[in-house]
Amino acid sequence: MNKEIQIDKASKELIIREIKRFFYEERDEDLGELAAMLYLDFVMENIAPEIYNIGVKDSISFMTDKIDDMYGLEIRKR
Repeated sequence: MNKEIQIDKASKELIIREIKRFFYEERDEDLGELAAMLYLDFVMENIAPEIYNIGVKDSISFMTDKIDDMYGLEIRKR
């Protein structure tokens, strides 16, 4: 199983545009294409896995609760 988070080309281009927009609007910096790509690479390598793992843990918790709910559907002998 590939444990690296992958994004398609169109999504990557959109994210890079959003990074450039953010830096321009919030920091008044005109970030170049390369700088935005490097920033995205940093985020994908160092931050995204942590956020992804939070989502996985939340999903496990949600599914565990639903499985526990299924025990209530059991038919018990009298």
